Amino acid sequence: MSGHSKWANIRVRKTAQDAKRGKIYTRHARLVEMAARGGADPEMNPGLRTAIDNAKADGVPNANIERAIKKGSGELKGEQIAVETYAAYGPGNVAMVIECLTDNKNRTLSNVRSALERRGGRWTESGSVLWMFKQKGVVIGTKPGLAGSEEMELQLIDAGAEDIEWSPDHVEVVTDAAQWPAVRDVLKSAGCDISTAGLKFVPTQKVAVSDLATAQHLMNLIEAVEEDEDVSEVHTNAEIADEIAAQL
Repeated sequence: MSGHSKWANIRVRKTAQDAKRGKIYTRHARLVEMAARGGADPEMNPGLRTAIDNAKADGVPNANIERAIKKGSGELKGEQIAVETYAAYGPGNVAMVIECLTDNKNRTLSNVRSALERRGGRWTESGSVLWMFKQKGVVIGTKPGLAGSEEMELQLIDAGAEDIEWSPDHVEVVTDAAQWPAVRDVLKSAGCDISTAGLKFVPTQKVAVSDLATAQHLMNLIEAVEEDEDVSEVHTNAEIADEIAAQL
């Protein structure tokens, strides 16, 4: 069971993009804030516990996390954060799903649309794109020298893994929407650092990108959209050929 989900494929240069620490802190604070609406105690609220774990893994200061919990639980007043999902087409007719966390929908809509169209993207109705994706659990664990043992693979399958992709230092596991916490726990108990854990829009209909110019144009478009503070994640159905990805 070593399918090639390609979920991480388009995120080749995501690490460089994520060097913008302030953007990461804002995103995590908003996710914690939203989760805290279900209760301010992480022991009683698994969604909040996950959001806090993810924030800490990315180095978000405790003070930021505590402030976000207070905002979400209503202890601190402020505009409510809402999830907005937009859709677009990029170079090579690649479909894009753009997830946003915002306290001002009009601002976000205007800024995201402007960033898209400036870089050659094409705005569209979300229904015309979302059918090409399915929400799945995605967990990525990293550990130096990680190698997939048959025993570990069986543990992951028992926990709900549908697709497992090994590489020398990390493993990417796709599950159905409900199973990702169990898979995360298996990887944590195996000593992995968890870099991603949660629901993602995983493409079911993929578009091959086999020339460097299109791939570069697409990456530039994604980076421009992700620069907006309200954008939490951009998902695409691009399947970039390995030899092209290596040049990005």
